[in-house]
Amino acid sequence: MENKYRTHYCGNLTKDDIGKKVRVAGWINSIRNLGSLVFVTLRDETGIIQVISEDTALFAGVTRESTATITGEVRKRSDVNPNMKTGEIEIVLESMEILGKCLNTLPFEINRSKEASEETRLKYRYLDLRNPLVHDKIALRVKVIDFIRKTMKDMDFTEIATPIITASSPEGARDFVIPSRNYKGKFYALPQAPQIYKQLLMVSGFNRYFQIAPCFRDEDCRADRTLEFYQLDLEMSFATEEDVYEVGEKVFYDTFTNFSQKEVSPRPFKRIPYREAMEKYGTDKPDLRNPLIIQDISSIFTNTEFNGFKGKIVKAIKVNACDKPNSWYKKLEDFIKSKGAAGLAYIKLEENELKSTIVKFLSKEEIANLKEELALENGNVVFVIAGDKNAIKYAGILRNKLGEDLELIDHNRFEFCIINDFPMYEYNEEDGKWDFGHNPFSMPKGGLDALNNDNIEDIVAYQYDFVCNGNEMASGAVRNHDIEIMKKAFEIAGYDEEVIKNKFRSLYTAFQFGAPPHAGMAPGIDRIIMLLTDEENLREVQVFPPNVSGMDLLMGSPNTLDEQQLKDLGIKIEEK
Repeated sequence: MENKYRTHYCGNLTKDDIGKKVRVAGWINSIRNLGSLVFVTLRDETGIIQVISEDTALFAGVTRESTATITGEVRKRSDVNPNMKTGEIEIVLESMEILGKCLNTLPFEINRSKEASEETRLKYRYLDLRNPLVHDKIALRVKVIDFIRKTMKDMDFTEIATPIITASSPEGARDFVIPSRNYKGKFYALPQAPQIYKQLLMVSGFNRYFQIAPCFRDEDCRADRTLEFYQLDLEMSFATEEDVYEVGEKVFYDTFTNFSQKEVSPRPFKRIPYREAMEKYGTDKPDLRNPLIIQDISSIFTNTEFNGFKGKIVKAIKVNACDKPNSWYKKLEDFIKSKGAAGLAYIKLEENELKSTIVKFLSKEEIANLKEELALENGNVVFVIAGDKNAIKYAGILRNKLGEDLELIDHNRFEFCIINDFPMYEYNEEDGKWDFGHNPFSMPKGGLDALNNDNIEDIVAYQYDFVCNGNEMASGAVRNHDIEIMKKAFEIAGYDEEVIKNKFRSLYTAFQFGAPPHAGMAPGIDRIIMLLTDEENLREVQVFPPNVSGMDLLMGSPNTLDEQQLKDLGIKIEEK
């Protein structure tokens, strides 16, 4: 049967089609009526084509964004438009049929939808997605996922879909729960990640598993986090962390080199232990495009009389040159104070002398040591932050700010690294106890011997993150598959064996039937697309996202249930 609506795509027509009769279909992008002549542009997913007609009456009542099918002859344009893919040609209209009329006033101009508020864009997301700038990001997402899927299969990974309806488990974030109709008072949950399922697949005898997995977390949304996101979930049996690194490096390197013209750091990616990352960069997700390094100069001021440094951790960042006005330094100080730091000092070396408001409070020995330890040269500027244990965090924020303000960052590069050797535990001062610092199912380096060490803060886990340009791109670990090590690991965090049995029954039981050593990771699909498209907001690369408050303005959720639905579920809503 002949296609009634379209035999050609608008953007695929070329000068080779001149003289041909064609039929195209799409959205009416613009209408320009000159009285005796009408110029129309028709748009579909492939592009835009100009249509010209002398039948001005035909367009009476026709509105932009209506869908139409148009038949006519392709001819060469007298005024070539270099900004259009089809700018050399146009269609002389013979007939037109309106397929779906646009009846309402548009909430925003389609080609300028990104200028509208996010609330309006998400409420009319189907219109927002007609904008090629928005549409093309989703199209790219599809291509990237297809590429990743092929890459994984080429490495002999088996794609397996795990359940969406599962059990609630304490994995670090709040679960989205689903009330059970048949088991009143009990609940299912949406998976925060397929973590337990993929480990069970290793016990099941699958060698290499992966899936493009949806994950759900009832957390506050922000620029790089939303209620639902996707990750490339993968796990490997009889594997070490280096085996996982190799897979992760291939996925990231191949994906970024195929879908971007920017320079990508070569493999193998730089490995940085967690403690080194914190000391040098003030964060466990450093932007290595930034050449600035944080240095600890606390030892210089061990016996200082200067109250600003006395008894404090002192961090310094040396900048080779900083030609900025005093107003910039003041704004920088206000910025770092707004983040929680007590203050900011800066010292310049000019004509071999230190220039700063704090120099008069320093001893000659401290000044000499400062010059020597930081290898200062004329023109250098040192930024100094002093405080408690949070000084390193503020120094990390300052490092990022300096990198941007001083234009030290090459935005045409993707600089990857792997942060590893994360602490197994972190001390919670509010509760006065140790808790897991990362994934509770990670294997401690040194096994049971390490866990029997009294210095809990020294216990390091086989945990690792892939980081790019200051963004955490993936997190993973070598898993703890040994019941005795698992019991001891949870005991240190204040959980007895009964907790493991009740909360993680499936793993606890499965590991007693011969579990292979296994390891894996989970690169974030949304963050990959964000970096490839230079977007800072994750919602820009998801097709129908909720807003920053977690509301889906398009579908009207969350919404209420009627009384019968609540009764079926055994739920009663309490009025506050």
